[in-house]
Amino acid sequence: MTKRMGYRDWGWLALWWHHFFLLWSTINGQTRYSIPEELKRGSVVGNIAKDLGLGLSEIFDRDLRVASEAGEQYFSVDAGKGELVVNDRIDREALCGQSTSCVLPLQIILENPLTLHRIEVEIKDINDNSPSFHTKELSLKIAESAAVGTRLVLESAEDSDVESNSVKSYTLTRNECFTLKMKEVEDGKAVPELVLEKPLDREKKAVHQLLLTALDGGNPVMSGTSQITITVLDNNDNFPVFEKNTYKVSLQENTAKDTFVIKIAATDADEGPNGEVEFSFGSRTPESVLSVFDINPLNGKIHLKGDLDYEKATSYKVEIMARDKGVPEMESHCRLQIDILDINDNTPEIVLTSEPKPIREDAPSGTVVALLNARDADSGDNSKVILKLPQGSPFTLKRSYSNNYALVTNGPLDRERSTEYNIEITATDSGSPPLSSKKIIPVTITDVNDNAPVFSQRTYTVYLKENGVPGSILYSVSASDLDIDENAKISYSILDSKVQDVSVSSYVYINSDNGSIYSMHSFDYEKLKVFQIQVQAKDQGSPSLSSNATVHVFILDQNDNAPAVIYPSAAALGSLSHQRMPRSAKAGHLVTKVTAVDADSGHNAWISYRLAEATDASLFTVNLYTGEVRTKRAVSEQDDSSQRLLIEIKDDGEPIQSSTMTVSIVLEDGLHEPILDLRHKAAEPSKKTGRITLYLILSLASVSVLSLLTFLILAVKCIRSSRSSGNCCMRRTDCDDYKNPNRNLQIQLNTDGPIKYVEVLGGDMLSQSQSFRSCMSPMSEYSDFTLIKPSSTTDFKEVISVLDASLPDSTWTFESQQVRRKLFFLSHYLNYLTI
Repeated sequence: MTKRMGYRDWGWLALWWHHFFLLWSTINGQTRYSIPEELKRGSVVGNIAKDLGLGLSEIFDRDLRVASEAGEQYFSVDAGKGELVVNDRIDREALCGQSTSCVLPLQIILENPLTLHRIEVEIKDINDNSPSFHTKELSLKIAESAAVGTRLVLESAEDSDVESNSVKSYTLTRNECFTLKMKEVEDGKAVPELVLEKPLDREKKAVHQLLLTALDGGNPVMSGTSQITITVLDNNDNFPVFEKNTYKVSLQENTAKDTFVIKIAATDADEGPNGEVEFSFGSRTPESVLSVFDINPLNGKIHLKGDLDYEKATSYKVEIMARDKGVPEMESHCRLQIDILDINDNTPEIVLTSEPKPIREDAPSGTVVALLNARDADSGDNSKVILKLPQGSPFTLKRSYSNNYALVTNGPLDRERSTEYNIEITATDSGSPPLSSKKIIPVTITDVNDNAPVFSQRTYTVYLKENGVPGSILYSVSASDLDIDENAKISYSILDSKVQDVSVSSYVYINSDNGSIYSMHSFDYEKLKVFQIQVQAKDQGSPSLSSNATVHVFILDQNDNAPAVIYPSAAALGSLSHQRMPRSAKAGHLVTKVTAVDADSGHNAWISYRLAEATDASLFTVNLYTGEVRTKRAVSEQDDSSQRLLIEIKDDGEPIQSSTMTVSIVLEDGLHEPILDLRHKAAEPSKKTGRITLYLILSLASVSVLSLLTFLILAVKCIRSSRSSGNCCMRRTDCDDYKNPNRNLQIQLNTDGPIKYVEVLGGDMLSQSQSFRSCMSPMSEYSDFTLIKPSSTTDFKEVISVLDASLPDSTWTFESQQVRRKLFFLSHYLNYLTI
C-alpha cells in the first residue's frame, strides 16, 4: 500500500507552482489570477496596485479592502507593497469539490470616491490527495460453477483531486484465475471488474486473496489499495436481473417525507431460496443518501425519509444491489439517478458591499452612495433578481455587473426638506409565485450653505421718543436661516450710510449676536425727525450668505422746549420791555403785543398768554391767543404812572412748559404813538396827522385782506385738488406765483400721508423765516390751525406749525368756535407780519 505524501512533502511542489503558474490576465475588464492550492500564508498572488493602476498612497488614502463572496477571507492586501497575498490555507477540494473549475471571486473596494473592482483567483489543483476505496477490505463470493468470463464488479476508488490528478488506472496482484478489466459506465467513467479467466475448483482453493491498487495521474503518482477476498461457493448459477441497468426519476425539492419515489424490480431465474431477491443500497452509498432515502428490501420500493434541498444537492446517484438467498448468494447492481427540481423557496437577499456614508445636499446626480449585491439561492429564473426603488426617490440603482449594483443620486437633494432618507429597496425574483424581500438603507444628508438668512420683516418701523437715555435699546430685529450649525449662525451688522452727512454708526450700534439696536446718544426731535438704518444679517457658512432689512426710525416729539418770546425784541433778549402809554387811553387801547414761539410741534407748540401779575389788574388784559395787551378801562387820574405787568406764556404740552416776561408801562400825559388806537387818532385835529393815520389804516386793511384772500384761495384750491386727485402737494419751487416780493411771503401746499396741509412762509425783521401750516383731514371740509414750530436754528427757518399726523381722521372734527378762534389767531398773526 502506497504511503500518502504529507502536506509538508508538497512544499517544493507548491513553490514550483507558484513560480511557474502564477499568472494574471484581464478578461473583459476583469482581472484574474491563477495560483495553486495549499500556498503558505503570506504567499504573493499578484501586485494588485499595479494591475489596477493604483499608487501605493491610494491604498491608504482610499481605504482599499478585499471582500470575498465565498464568505471566508482567504486573501488580504499588503498595503506597503500593493500585493495581494494569501491570508489562509486554501483547500481546493473543500471549496469546489470535484468541479473542474475553481474560481474565487473577490471584490476590491475603494473609498473616496466609492469604486468597486472585481477580480477572480483561479485555484489550481495539486496532487495532494491519494486515491482511496470506501471499503478497505472487500469480500466477494463466487460459485464454483461460474463460467469463464464471469465478471465481478469491484468498488471504484475516489480521489478528491481533479483532472490529471484524479484516479487514472487500477492494478491487480498476479493470480491464476482472475484478471482486471475496466467497464465503461455513464459520464465517461470506468469501474474495475474482476474477470474469471479459468474455471474454479473449490476443493483446490476455496479463498482467493487479491490486492487492488488505484493510481492517480499526478507527479509523483499517488495510490490507494483495497484488499479483496473471494470465497468460492457451491452452485447458485443465476444472478438476479434488473429490468433496467439505470433508473432515473425527478423530485421537487419540497416533496414531503414518506413520498414514494420509485420501485426497483429484479428477477432471478433460480427457484426456491436461490430465486428470492432482496434489495439494498450499495455498500459505497454515502450517508447523504442513506439519510434521505429508504429502500424496502422485499419489494424494492424507495421512499423519501428526509428533506430535499436543491441548493445543497441537485442530484443523487445511488447504487442499488439485488441479492438472492442461494448458496452461494448471487448479486447484481444497477444505478438510480434522482434529479432534484428547484422550486422558488428562497427569498432574494440584498447584501451591502459598502456601507453608505453621509452625502452633501449639493452632490451631483450620479454620485455613488453605496454598493450592494442581490443574491438568491435558487437557480434558473428563480434566481433572477430585480431591484426596485420607490417612485419619486432622488436615488436610483445602477447595475455594474452580475448582480452587483451601485446606489447613486438621481436628482437634487435638499437637507432642509429631508435630513435623512430611508431608502427602501425591494428585491423580487422571477419565480412563480415570485418572492421578494426589502432592505432599508439609511442615507444622511449633510448641510451646505444654500440658504441666506431671512428677516422676519423686510422693513421695520420704530417710534422713538426724543431725549432718550443713551445706550437704550431701540429695537430688536431677527432673522432665521434654514441651514444648520455654522451655516445657520447669524451675525448682525449695520451697513454704512449717512444721516445728515454723518455716518449712521455715530447714532446707533447693533449687537451682532441678537440683533438688538442701541442708541449712541440722546435724540433731539428738533434736529432729527426721521432716519433709516440698513441692517445686514450674515451667516457663518462658506461662502457666507446675507440679506438686508431697513429700519425706519421716527423720533417722537416731547414737550421739552418752553415758549420763547420773539417780540417785543427787548423781552426776547431777556430784559424788560418798556412801553409808554398816554393817560388819555380809553378801554381797548392796544398797549403792545407779546409774540412767542415754541420749538416743539403739535399740541406741544400751542401757546396761550395769561396776565399772571399786575400793578393794577383791573386796568389791563392779555388776549389768551394773540398776546395783545389792551386796556380794560379808561385810564384815570388815580392810576399810578408806572405800571408793571408779568405775562405768563405757556404751551399745551404734557407737562406744560411756560415762560414769563415783564412789561413796564409808563403812563404819560400828551403822548402820541404810531401804534395808538386808530379810533382815537381819527379824533385829533391835526389834518396832516389824520392823513397819515388814514393811510396806515388803509395799508393795514389792504394787506390783511390780501393775506386772508390768498390763504382762502389756496385752501379752496387744495380742497378741490384733494377731491379730484386725492393729492394736494406742491413743491416749494412750484409756489413762486404766490410769493410776496416785498415781504418774502410764501404759501405752500403739501401733503404727508393722509394729512393735507397748507404752509405759509414769511420773513421779516422779527424772524428770517416763519411758516404757518393749515392741516386738514382728507375727509373734512374744516381746517385746524396750530401754532407754528420754529426750527432748531435761531432764525426759525423750519416749518413751525404742524398738526399731530398720528391722529386718525375721526379726530379732525372741531366745533366752529375753535375754527373761528384759530382763524382769528392766524389773521392777526399775518397782520403782525405785515407791520
